[in-house]
Amino acid sequence: MARSFTAFLLSLLVLTAAACGGGDADGDAAATSTSEASSGAVTAADVGPVTSVDLGPLDAQLAAEGETIYKTRCTACHKMDTRYVGPPLADVLDRRDPVYVMNMILKPEEMIQKHPDAKELFAEYGTIMTNQNLTEEQARAILEYLRQVDADAADSDATN
Repeated sequence: MARSFTAFLLSLLVLTAAACGGGDADGDAAATSTSEASSGAVTAADVGPVTSVDLGPLDAQLAAEGETIYKTRCTACHKMDTRYVGPPLADVLDRRDPVYVMNMILKPEEMIQKHPDAKELFAEYGTIMTNQNLTEEQARAILEYLRQVDADAADSDATN
């Protein structure tokens, strides 16, 4: 009986040591992946369906369509100038590039899993952006609306 108990304890010790050793190797790999992502290895174009956005001149009609979509799909979690469930979206294009914004709209789960900035936002806000199942055209319209909001704010600042 004593031998069985000793064998059991020895097995437990060996398994525990093996588990600790394996954890260290995985931890090192995770740290490497995180530091590589932070150094710019992963871009929004690598994650979502949008790889480039040609902004061109502001399109007022597209911005109006984007405003409608924004008001029905986005305002439950986002305000323009106030932290809410999600980050404020005024001047988001000063903080993020258009490809990031569109891919975050289209594939928020994937962005949070793979993009370092999206991971940071998740850590800060503690909530995953709900996928609204929008088309690329709808996401582009929201992007144009955000551009319009920023342009209007800049015009307002210039006249004050």
